[in-house]
Amino acid sequence: MQTRVVSVAAGLSAATLLLTACGSGEGDGGPVTLEFQSLSDQPAAIEATESIVAAWNEANPDTQVEIVPAGWDGIYDKLITQFNGGAAPDIIHYEAAGIVPFAVDGYLADLSDHMSEAARGDIPPGVLDSVTVDGQVIAYPTEMQSYVVFANRGMLEDAGVDVPTGETMAWEDLREIALAATTPEAHGLGWGLSSPTAVFMAMAPAFGGTYFEGSGPDASLAIGEGEMALPELVDAMAHEDRSILPVTLTQSGTEALPSFYAGDVAMTVQGSFQAANIAADAPEDLDWVVLPPLEGPAGPWQAANPQTLSVNIDSEHVEESAAFIEFFTSTDNLAALNEADSLIPATTSAREVMGSSLEGENGWDAVLASGEYLESSPYLFVDAYAQWKDTVATPAYQRFLAREIDADGLAAELENGWEEITR
Repeated sequence: MQTRVVSVAAGLSAATLLLTACGSGEGDGGPVTLEFQSLSDQPAAIEATESIVAAWNEANPDTQVEIVPAGWDGIYDKLITQFNGGAAPDIIHYEAAGIVPFAVDGYLADLSDHMSEAARGDIPPGVLDSVTVDGQVIAYPTEMQSYVVFANRGMLEDAGVDVPTGETMAWEDLREIALAATTPEAHGLGWGLSSPTAVFMAMAPAFGGTYFEGSGPDASLAIGEGEMALPELVDAMAHEDRSILPVTLTQSGTEALPSFYAGDVAMTVQGSFQAANIAADAPEDLDWVVLPPLEGPAGPWQAANPQTLSVNIDSEHVEESAAFIEFFTSTDNLAALNEADSLIPATTSAREVMGSSLEGENGWDAVLASGEYLESSPYLFVDAYAQWKDTVATPAYQRFLAREIDADGLAAELENGWEEITR
């Protein structure tokens, strides 16, 4: 997938032009230098990021941005060390679920007054909510992913299934299609659920599942029908219908892809970013398609956990940093970055531009359409969520999928584990 050249002029905001004309220098009269800690780790995304920064630097000689490459591994602990040591960069790349605790602790600048009305109006309200803490916008959202169904068109047609083409498709339709496509030689679905918590929580809104009420240290957890609907559906498909290839339940999403390539499964649920990997790695004769966004009783909604750009509240150049972020997230820049990273832009205009660029490329129409149904989720604002997810929820879901505990046991483990962590 090619990265488009980013136009210097395309994303220049009024704030950028002001800085170009009246930029403030350091004490020695030199240009302001902003440190931008970037977590981009894919070659095309790194190239796109560097191109955007180069465009900014060319247009703003008095306010230069320096990329500080980091990485996703261990970044939470690294940020704790940086903030505690007064060494955090000016501009911080992360994700909503991880950055919110730093905002709550007072480490991030309020960007509400720096965000232009045009930028604010371009971000869907549910996505903007995911980066809003106590009424303060603590980050600009940049890139998102959804979970979608990739299907082998030929296998579905051989099973007598009409490939869904509507705006959305019901979860029960997925179950019926998976069962119809299951034969003695193949299963209807492969689903990598070795780390099931993120998937189940991201897709729970379609069933009315919220998990948490309240925020911060006062949040409470309740496991009801909406939270149990998807795990129970997966269990039924795996153990009653026998339409899910069993080994995939113990694999990651990426590990489950070879079964899809080999024709061992007719469909696979994956993060939407896998569209690029499938396009690159699938056999040339594999006729694959992305099915419409999955819809449950409460709609086709999924929880958004966008990647983010924030500003260190102790930066000496909050205004300049915010102006750079405004430029970075302008329409053409954000479209180029997401195309390079095979993700979904967090703004409506960038999603439209990316849709035009990728029109006709397999799967991307449905992937980008799924971005319309991403919204904020309560778990983003819960202090103990990460600990509960890793130490309680994931092991419990794994035991449930292996049928070591039943649905009642799962609900009890999730709730009791939360009580033990937060008592």
